[in-house]
Formats: sequence, C-alpha cells, structure tokens
Amino acid sequence: MTDNKNKLIVITGASSGFGELMAKQFSSEGYPLLLLARRKEKMESFNLPNTLVRQVDVVDYAAFEKAVREAEAHFGLKTDLLVNNAGVMMLNKLVDQDPNEWKTMIDVNVTGVLNGCKIVIKDMLARNTGTIINISSIAGRKLFGNHSVYCGTKFGVHAITEGLREEVSQSNVRVSVLAPGAAETELLGHTTNESIIQGYNQWKDTMGGKSMDPQHVANCCKFIYQMPQEVCIRELDIAPTKQGP
Repeated sequence: MTDNKNKLIVITGASSGFGELMAKQFSSEGYPLLLLARRKEKMESFNLPNTLVRQVDVVDYAAFEKAVREAEAHFGLKTDLLVNNAGVMMLNKLVDQDPNEWKTMIDVNVTGVLNGCKIVIKDMLARNTGTIINISSIAGRKLFGNHSVYCGTKFGVHAITEGLREEVSQSNVRVSVLAPGAAETELLGHTTNESIIQGYNQWKDTMGGKSMDPQHVANCCKFIYQMPQEVCIRELDIAPTKQGP
C-alpha cells in the first residue's frame, strides 16, 4: 500500500475554490502539502496538518521556486504532484477589454503554469516519476461569448500540457489537464464588466441557478493522481449535466 506521507503535493491557487477543496481532500488522506496563493491568511485558516503555506504569485518564478525548494527541504521529499490551479477569468469582448486584463490572464493562466512545470519537471525526469495536473477549463476546448482572451489562455494550457506530456512520457512522468465547466467558485468575481456578470448569472439560471459543486473537480484531481503511475489520464473534462454549451 502506498505511503501517502512520502508524497509531497504542491497546489497553487489554494486559497479558495478547487484549490481549497483539493488541499483539504489530500490532507485528509495524509499527504504533506505546500499551498501557494496570494491570500496567506485564508490558507492558514484551513489549519491543515503537515502543511506549509506560502504567499506566492505564480507569475514570480523566483518566489515560486523558492517556496517549492523550501517545502522539499522541510519535508525531505521532492514534489510528487504539482497542481497548477491558480487562474483568473476576466470576461469581456476583446475590442472592449483593457489590455492590462489581457496581460493579467496571460501572466497567471499561461506563464504561471509554465513556471510551475519548469520548477518541478527536471527532478521528476531524474526520478522517472511524478505528476503534473494543469487545471484548465472547458473554455480551453470551445469558444464562448465574451471569452476571447480567456479562451485563448486556456487553449494555451491545453496545448502546453499535451506538448509537455509528449516530451516526458518516456520518463514515466505524467502530465494531465483537468478542464471544468461552470462551477461555484470565486472565478467570476475577477470580471469587471457588470453587464457580463449579470448575463453569466442569467445563463446559470438555465441550469437551475447553480452550477457545479467544485468538490467534484477536486474528486477528479484525486482520481487522476491516484491512478497507477503507469497510467496517464491525458485529459478529463467535467461540467454540469445541464450545461449545454
């Protein structure tokens, strides 16, 4: 039986939503954790055992790497699972959107994922084991109105994930993408256009006024990871049954 205490898990964007639930689920099964996000106090409030919490912006490669190396030294373990979960969603038409919002989404959603992969991948290749799960979106597979730039970043996550998977597969390292549909997280709160927020909530009414419980996404992350190392679930898409598009 696998000893979970010997498997260090790193989760970005761990202060809420999918990341929070993943952290609590993996912690309940005895894994040591490094949780990264910009809201340190929120992560500390989870009061999880055998867990390090660091305030890190995933766009800052040096700070991101420093936190990972610190956790690896603290636990005496190399990272066995990295969940690149940090992300932002700022919805608007491209023609109307502030270019600073484009940059924020590209920086967090794409550069943040690249940073995480780069930080852990060499050690995984050296050990011939390890798993990276990149949290993307259904918006990385199809287009939605007012999502042009956001979809572009998530299509990028899909492409980066598949490209890296092919590069490292012969070293027994797994790289997977988990793509949720609409879920009850804080993600919509990043959008600054109030009319688009209202329209999004009206769309949710077609699903009964509530989208997917984020716990189901955390369950899928666990499922991908706990498959045998010789099995890679390359992509898992999950959405509410009533989400048509």
